[in-house]
Amino acid sequence: MCGIAGWIDWKRDVSQYRKVIEVMTDTLSHRGPDARGVWLLPNVALGHRRLVVVDPEGGSQPMTRKKGKRECTIVYNGELYNGEELRSDLEARGYIFQTRNSDTEVLLMAYIEWGPLSVERLNGIFAFAVWDETEQSLFLARDRLGVKPLFYYEYTDGLIFGSELKALLAHPEIEPRLDAEGLAEVLVMGPARTPGHGVYQGVKELKPGHYMVFNRKGVHIHRYWRLENRPHEDDAEITAARILDLLQDTVSRQLVADVPVCTLLSGGLDSSALTAFAVRVFEREGRGRLHTFSVAYEGSEQYFTPDLFQPDTDNHWVQKVSESLGTVHHSVTIDVNELHETLDSAQWANDLPGMADIDSSLYLFCREVRKEATVALSGECADEVFGGYPWFYGKGIQNTSVFPWMRMLDERMNMLSPEVVNHIRPREYIADRLHDALAEVPRLRQESTWEAKMREMTYLSITRFMPTLLDRKDRMSMAWGLEIRVPFSDHRLVEYVWNIPWGTKTYGGMPKGILRKALEGVLPDEVLARPKNPYPKTHHPKYAALVRNNLLRVLDSTDSPLLPLLNVGKVREAALRGDEVFKLPWFGQLMGDTQYFAFLLQVHWWLKRARVRII
Repeated sequence: MCGIAGWIDWKRDVSQYRKVIEVMTDTLSHRGPDARGVWLLPNVALGHRRLVVVDPEGGSQPMTRKKGKRECTIVYNGELYNGEELRSDLEARGYIFQTRNSDTEVLLMAYIEWGPLSVERLNGIFAFAVWDETEQSLFLARDRLGVKPLFYYEYTDGLIFGSELKALLAHPEIEPRLDAEGLAEVLVMGPARTPGHGVYQGVKELKPGHYMVFNRKGVHIHRYWRLENRPHEDDAEITAARILDLLQDTVSRQLVADVPVCTLLSGGLDSSALTAFAVRVFEREGRGRLHTFSVAYEGSEQYFTPDLFQPDTDNHWVQKVSESLGTVHHSVTIDVNELHETLDSAQWANDLPGMADIDSSLYLFCREVRKEATVALSGECADEVFGGYPWFYGKGIQNTSVFPWMRMLDERMNMLSPEVVNHIRPREYIADRLHDALAEVPRLRQESTWEAKMREMTYLSITRFMPTLLDRKDRMSMAWGLEIRVPFSDHRLVEYVWNIPWGTKTYGGMPKGILRKALEGVLPDEVLARPKNPYPKTHHPKYAALVRNNLLRVLDSTDSPLLPLLNVGKVREAALRGDEVFKLPWFGQLMGDTQYFAFLLQVHWWLKRARVRII
């Protein structure tokens, strides 16, 4: 996996500004620690940082290829899982490849052959840019579900893009200005983000499933993929068999690499299934024993308290699955002090305030995994695709007046200054964003009210909640040059499961029941029956005390840019009192009081480090 950056200007000779593109590119060195490349023409500057995963010798970027009079140059962040098929197709059309198995060259040749429509042929995770010298145009594209990030900024005579916001902010043309909408994205939607929103004024995100062409006439954006409704005529047996086939094929494709590969194992249904399939591939290909990794916390057994959102701990389940499958298992225990100390580092990796210690623990976990492997497979996305979250089953599910993972809005807004609340208008902002999302939902004729409601809930989860978790996983892993692949986001699987009726999805009266049926004989029965359990968090009181004391120091300072945004008295009282402010997680399944205070700390560090100007 890699990092990309670029700058196009129709009036300036950007080749005279090599230092600018080098600085932009080097902000992404964590994404690509193995190599750096810069490519310059009078109107174009492209930068690339490389993490070697496939074809160490042949995959250097930026990469240029010609066919006839056409010359194109690519910078690419991602992985193709159908590269061999595309290569064979292109060779049959007369293309001659210079590399052994570089998917970068395959992608570039595919673009030269099919142009923008090439993205429809891709199976993978990607964000890439192609400069077409003949057409004098830039092509940008992003994968269907948004696994890989891509941001851009358009100005009068040009365009700037990069894998992360920090790359854009390294360009002198861009100032980190925050208007009311950007502030609402952070303080209301956060730690989620509206698709397409770059938070800073003028900065945008290329949405998942979209591509963009930039030429002298400006920006032209096209949507090349969306979820489509089709009648589902397969019975439960055929449906389960199809899911099994898709998962096995997807895992087999995503294990391809020239570097060590592992899986992240929680002992839950999703990660255990991927691990079981990976073990089979390793055995079939003679690759030795698969290595697996799990995360735990200092004092977790002593301080853990079960609830609706986190019913038990993973340790027992991890051991059971690892022993059953014969993996070489590594358990990573997170130190409470370090968890607190790296809140700032996690925020830097994320570019924006994020999921607090849920992020910093993953940041530390990925650091340890990277010592043994360069690629990891994760069970992320199964709950969005198959409907596994508690909000699919809770009371009042028919009421979609709010995003179901966003709660306790009044309590959160009471922590902000009245002036800020009036400025960002939180309830109106959420209502507008929810209206936009629901307007996108594809409808199926003759569908019952209940089925239509569950389709809405699934669509919201896939297009609004899942991107938050995918972005988090990408940022925390790539901070250490670790590539995490997510088989449950394979678009073929997502498309198929999207149209399975809710009654079949919950086969046997169980959440994700059809997935459990598909995995019969693959996993032990007790693992098949295990309830949903999220990525774990710490319950250690020491961590809570560290966060509260740190926040109190910020509140007592005189120069923090956070202070004008808060009702300082209420926040200080809550931090000193130590009582429960939020009766339920205010975001997702894990974000409680301590995570809210840690989130405020991340806002403080972000405003200060990025020198954000609120307008």
